[in-house]
Amino acid sequence: MTPTEQAAVRPPLPVKMVIAGGFGVGKTTAVGSISEIVPLTTEAAITEVAAGVDDLTHTPRKTTTTVAMDFGCITIDPTLKLYLFGTPGQDRFGFMWDDLVEGAVGGLVIVDTRRLDDCYAAVDYFEHKQIPFAVALNAFDGRIEHDLDEVRWALDVAERVPVVVFDARERGSVRDALLVVLELALARTGA
Repeated sequence: MTPTEQAAVRPPLPVKMVIAGGFGVGKTTAVGSISEIVPLTTEAAITEVAAGVDDLTHTPRKTTTTVAMDFGCITIDPTLKLYLFGTPGQDRFGFMWDDLVEGAVGGLVIVDTRRLDDCYAAVDYFEHKQIPFAVALNAFDGRIEHDLDEVRWALDVAERVPVVVFDARERGSVRDALLVVLELALARTGA
């Protein structure tokens, strides 16, 4: 039996990855764009009270928000399946992050370059936990406000942390960003 035939007989290796970032940066959209199953989302309507707490300036059409997590999955090849866990973006739901990140091989921190301040907590979290991560600048309306070097400097992330541009609405773009994180995780394990 060839290695390919053996791989086809075994189920794919399950790998957990986290998609994180601030409020309204595109986490739910990214999970929905790539997932091969209908994603599980925990979306709730943004109330007038929440609208007063959550800054909707750059996302005026946003009517819902993640209050627990998003979940989806994608089979990379017959040997590997990514299970994606999207975090809630608001600080008030930060207490869930430790549980969502438990067992993850890496994370993708999504950034809206129009409001870099919203992603510092996610970057700090992954750095503190020493979990491999990449920073993905979501190209809202097809563009970003700052170039990669400016964002790297502003976030003060090490050179070993990849900073990429992607579009959370585009399946192939999300795939490429996730593969960057997967390569980081594999390099860390020496695989």
